Amino acid sequence: MKKLVTLFAAAAMAVTVSAQTVTESKTFDNIYVGVNGGVATFTTNNRWMSNLMPNAGLRIGRYFTPVFGLAIEGNAYFNLRKNGSGELNSTAVKMVNTQLLGTVNLSNWFGGYKGEPRTFEVVALYGLGWGHWFGTADEVKAKYHGNHFNRITSKAGLDFTFNLGKAKAWQVYIEPSITWGFKGVTAANVYGNDEPEYNINNSMVQLNAGAVYKFGNSNGTHNFTIAQLRDQAEIDALNATINDLRNRKPEVREVVKEVVKEVPVGKEVKVEDLVFVTFAQGKSNLTAEAKKCLDAVKSGAHVEIVGTASPEGSKAINDKLSQARADVVANYLKGRGVVVDKAKGEGVKGVTSNRLAIVYVK
Repeated sequence: MKKLVTLFAAAAMAVTVSAQTVTESKTFDNIYVGVNGGVATFTTNNRWMSNLMPNAGLRIGRYFTPVFGLAIEGNAYFNLRKNGSGELNSTAVKMVNTQLLGTVNLSNWFGGYKGEPRTFEVVALYGLGWGHWFGTADEVKAKYHGNHFNRITSKAGLDFTFNLGKAKAWQVYIEPSITWGFKGVTAANVYGNDEPEYNINNSMVQLNAGAVYKFGNSNGTHNFTIAQLRDQAEIDALNATINDLRNRKPEVREVVKEVVKEVPVGKEVKVEDLVFVTFAQGKSNLTAEAKKCLDAVKSGAHVEIVGTASPEGSKAINDKLSQARADVVANYLKGRGVVVDKAKGEGVKGVTSNRLAIVYVK
């Protein structure tokens, strides 16, 4: 059991390391389902190639972080060998085994998570389960010194995985593993002792291949996304700007004129006509939160966009950065059928010096 404790201790450390790097995961996010199949054989006292047992199974799991997850797996093992009389054994399914597995993505643990899965990753898995052998009483007695029986099992393995597709929603893997049967029997028909132990003589090795589908998440992807961390000063400044606009309704027109130069005469500009898109310091990429705000702008609407920058850096850098922010918002809205009348970077601009792009919906 020491191995199991060590694995889960390592997984707990992995949770701590990765918890601050990704956006919050909701209850039904990061769930996957998969199928697998392959061959297994007893580890010792056995002719490996002649005594192979085909198997097939189902795996359902959830990733709690890019490093740590849990899965439930069930496999059925088939024995197509003939008995001493030259006849097939009475049951096609010779054993079923169900496992609760802890998974640790070693690639993300040691290499960090970059915002989407790598094309190739290595995942360690370990867990406990329950196994049941089938067969007639005579068959089981002749082979295993008893009637139908159950065994506590334990499995350890490595998944060599490939994440496929543009969204990395599909995953295929090759998995070598070993499964122990506590208080089990060996291929030589000898009982192990009555205490749970990892005895190679009470184990079987297995080589499977599988395919997994990761369901869509609330963030619009099939995987974890990196959290866009912001310092409290930036959040406070943005909230102050928004609150100031809301509290100074008579002055809203003057504020808008500072960033939108062509307000139609007689048009009453409301705070609701403005969409504020925030950016990290020195960045011009859209976050998931920013895209969600922009998705509220209806297709066919006419907009004007102004990008701004905070006072850090030179004027040349701020001008270039503010224009990049205006352009990235404009391109995203154009892709949704919005008509962009104007998109301009204003550098450091008055009360809007908070790494923003302001969208005025006409």
